Amino acid sequence: MMNITLLGAGGKMGCRITGNLRYLSHYKVDYVEASEETRKQLNRDGIETTSLEEGLERAEAIILAIPDRLIGTITHQIVPNLKPGTILIGLDPAAAYAGVMPVREDITCFIAHPCHPRLFSDTEPASSKSDWFGGQGTLRQSVVCALHQGPEEHYAVGEKIAADMYAPILRMHRITLEQMAVLEPAVVESTMATCVTVLREAMEAAIAMGVPDQAAEDFCLGHIRTELAIVFGFAGFPFSDGAIKAIEQNKPRIFKEDWKQVISIPALKESVRDICTPD
Repeated sequence: MMNITLLGAGGKMGCRITGNLRYLSHYKVDYVEASEETRKQLNRDGIETTSLEEGLERAEAIILAIPDRLIGTITHQIVPNLKPGTILIGLDPAAAYAGVMPVREDITCFIAHPCHPRLFSDTEPASSKSDWFGGQGTLRQSVVCALHQGPEEHYAVGEKIAADMYAPILRMHRITLEQMAVLEPAVVESTMATCVTVLREAMEAAIAMGVPDQAAEDFCLGHIRTELAIVFGFAGFPFSDGAIKAIEQNKPRIFKEDWKQVISIPALKESVRDICTPD
């Protein structure tokens, strides 16, 4: 049995991880939560919380389910007192890549981030109850993992914990910390989330021009699904000639010529610094 301490057990990611780990007999989990109200809710759900001091004293692995902007402060508080060989598990590459976490040669830093269930594997009708993040239902998801610091044998340990945290699993990918940071925030947040936000704004512009709300939503969400299937190679057929012409004509109007600078290493380093800066 491995002793794991989960920091932020009642937060957005913490709740999902708690739900996956609480019934696994090969872990003894200490659930640590700073919010008194959230601790009460965990207790009502049958989760007994532990003080930070007790959890750190027993910990062989520590899961950092806490906001990026707090990781630097909290890890500087706890890392000096950890036992040699302790594995710190981050859920996002930003703090490690930004260098805001303290370094101890005898402490392992392992990062594991979920890919979330694939768009074209969800056959259930979409709703607020759908498993959008993974680890809460039957939809499998992949996970990217990086051993940022520590002995090679700790990779298998971290990967096993990550698989249990994010189960059910489709694939486990080993990549570098920088490759993970390129994926998030540079690709999926700085670029893709921005583009998806613009998709919503385009639909709202159509509604403002008089298109009925539900007609606009049905039309746009249906076309987004089809267009993603075409672009990512799932559909097996290309865009129409008219669509291709519209893309060629309007892409320069919508995007700056150098937009891929968002995914450059200098822009990425600036982004993670901003993400990890306390408010």
